[in-house]
Formats: sequence, structure tokens, C-alpha cells
Amino acid sequence: MKDYTKTLPNHIEQYIGENDLFLEIFEGDDSPETTAKRPPLLFVHGAYSGSWMWSKYIPHFVSNGWKCYVMNLRSHYKSRVLDLTKVSFDDYLEDIKEVVKVIIAEGGEAPLLIGHSMSGILGQKLAETVVLAGLIPLDSSISKEVYDIAPFQERSEITTGIILPAPPREERVSMDESEEDIIFQRKYLTMESFKAISEFAFFFGAEKGISIDSSMITCPGLVICAVNSTADDIRGKATAEQLHAEYAGFPGTTHTGLLVGQRYLEVVDKILDWLKRF
Repeated sequence: MKDYTKTLPNHIEQYIGENDLFLEIFEGDDSPETTAKRPPLLFVHGAYSGSWMWSKYIPHFVSNGWKCYVMNLRSHYKSRVLDLTKVSFDDYLEDIKEVVKVIIAEGGEAPLLIGHSMSGILGQKLAETVVLAGLIPLDSSISKEVYDIAPFQERSEITTGIILPAPPREERVSMDESEEDIIFQRKYLTMESFKAISEFAFFFGAEKGISIDSSMITCPGLVICAVNSTADDIRGKATAEQLHAEYAGFPGTTHTGLLVGQRYLEVVDKILDWLKRF
């Protein structure tokens, strides 16, 4: 799979804060006056991943005139490597807060956060206390409140208490990912913090999970889910209801396929259509 972002003009790279968080900035093609009227977009990757996971997405948003900030959490992709045995959910939350402050300081406007998987629940928690222009959780890890409504019937218990190895992705294809799509991910996937995962990921054995106070979230939202069961749809709709957000389920798609699979453009088109309100 081609990394389409490497061909884009107006690409800026920065390192932010004491943990050298790697931040990529892509300018929209529209005039500065048009772009300035819209909030910037902040893309945040999920577990094991990095800014490269948005490779197929960014060109579409740039060509539609959106300014895109694509960040990397500590110890991910080109951010400085730290001791993952000590990295927590709150550490990742602080990373996003730090980048949001930089974006506001640069342009004067709060970003709209688009977060996949782990960063979907991070974005929800962030929105309780940080002003965001909007929030789009993409196949997000679920909150405690949503888990109470639709718990996982089967869970994959994590037994290690150190770090989690990168997913092997040994399959050649999935229902919506080609062999090329999977090889692309396998090239970049990295280790993840067990400590962080064990705090929020119910599917992997989290006990308490992350509680979300929906009364504190005031920004508009769009919840997007890969739907392969009735339970998936229930969790997605419950998340949208909790966030007072719109909901879009995509049957026959996978967790990573929503971003890099063969049907990713359906998701991009849905987001772009929703963004027309700004």
C-alpha cells in the first residue's frame, strides 16, 4: 500500500514537548481565508500504531481544504522512545492535551479531534475538560457506561504485565483489507503499553474501564463503527447516545479496514459530508 502522504506538498514536521511527540502538519489546498474559517483537524492513532495509519485519509481532507495535524503519542512511530512499562492512559491523555495547546497557540482555534480505537476513548475523556470543535471516534474503545449496556460475551485476557507485542497480522487478507493493506501495517506496527491497555480495553480484560461524564461534553460528534454483529451496532449506538452524537455503522468492515482497507473511502466520504456543517 502506498503512503500517499509522502507525495503531498505543504508538509511540515515538528517535535513537540519534552517527550518529542512527532507531529505532521498538512495544509489544505483552499485559500488561507477559506481554511481559517474552519477548525483544524487533529488525527490521533490507536494502539500499536502511528500517524502512518492515516495515510489514505489525509489527501482527501487536504484536497477538500482542511488543515490536518497528525500526531504520534509517546513511544509511537517517530516520537521519542520511552519505557512502555510505565506509560499510562493518563500519559497518552497528556500527550494529546499538549498537542491541542500547540494547535490553539498557532491558529487560535480548538481542533476537531478524529481518534481511532484507543484514541477514540482518549478523545472522549479529553472532551470532558478540553474545548474541542468536534469529536469523531472511529471504532472507539468503549466507555464503562457502554460496556455496562453491552458487555463482551468473550474476552481475550492479557496475561503479560510488561508490554504488549505488535499484532502479528499473519493473515494474508481480511474481509475488507487486501494483502497489500496488511503488509503495510505489518511494516509499522509496534509494541504497546500493557499498563495503558489494561486501564481501558474491556475486550482485553480491563476491570474498571474509563468512565465518561457525558454532561461535560458539549462539542458535536460523529461516532463511526465497524459493524459485524448486533452487539457491535448496540455499542456504537450507545456510544453515540452517550456523546449526544450522530452515528454511522459500516457493516462488513474491520477495525483497521475502516482506515486502510478497500472501503476506507466510504468512511472518508461520511466524515467529509458531516464536516460540511463547519
